[in-house]
Amino acid sequence: MNKQVIVIDMKIAFIGTHGVGKTTLCFELAACLKRLDVSVDVVKEVARHCPLPINRDTTLDAQQWILHTQIAQEIATSQAYEAIVCDRAVRDNYAYLVHATGRKPEFEQLIRHWMSTYSMLVKVPVVSPPAFDGTRDISVDFQLEIDKVINELIADFQLETVDLEPSDRNNWIRVVLRNAGLPENTPQLDLFNNINNDTL
Repeated sequence: MNKQVIVIDMKIAFIGTHGVGKTTLCFELAACLKRLDVSVDVVKEVARHCPLPINRDTTLDAQQWILHTQIAQEIATSQAYEAIVCDRAVRDNYAYLVHATGRKPEFEQLIRHWMSTYSMLVKVPVVSPPAFDGTRDISVDFQLEIDKVINELIADFQLETVDLEPSDRNNWIRVVLRNAGLPENTPQLDLFNNINNDTL
C-alpha cells in the first residue's frame, strides 16, 4: 500500500461565540490530522486561565491579557508542529473586548495583522444555548450578542471564513478537511474499514 505523503504548514482557527462546540471540533480535527501523520497540536482557549474577570464581568485589562496570551500561545505552538488548531482566533477575543468596552483602534492594527497568519477561519454557528461547564456564561442573550459582534467584525475586517451549516453538524469536520485540501477519509480509517468489511 502506497502511503500518501502530505506536506502541511497550517493554522486553522474555529471562531464563534461561546457554547457552540468549537473545542470539540478542535480535537476532532486534530485527531483527523494525526491519522494523516501530521504533527499537530491544539491551542486551547486561553480565557479559561485568565486571572481577571471574564464573561459579562470582563474588563479591558482582562481582554488585553487574553488577547496577548492567545498570540503568545500560537507563536510558541507553531514552532514545534506542522499544523496547529486554535480554539478561537484573536478576533474572537477582540469581540468580547468590543462588547465590554467598545472598539479600540489602537488594538486593531495588531489584530488585522495577526488575522492574516491563519490559514483558515471556520465560523461555527449557534445551534443551542450554552451549557454551564464551570467557566462558560450560560446567558443566551450574551451568547447571541457576542455572535453578532463577531459577525460584524468578520464583515468589517473583510475576513474569509468557512461557514458551517447549523443543520449539518455530522459533516462539519468533513467540510473543514475538504476546504483545507485534505483527504476526508484518513488512511488508517480506510484500512480499518477494509478489515471490517473482509470479516463480514
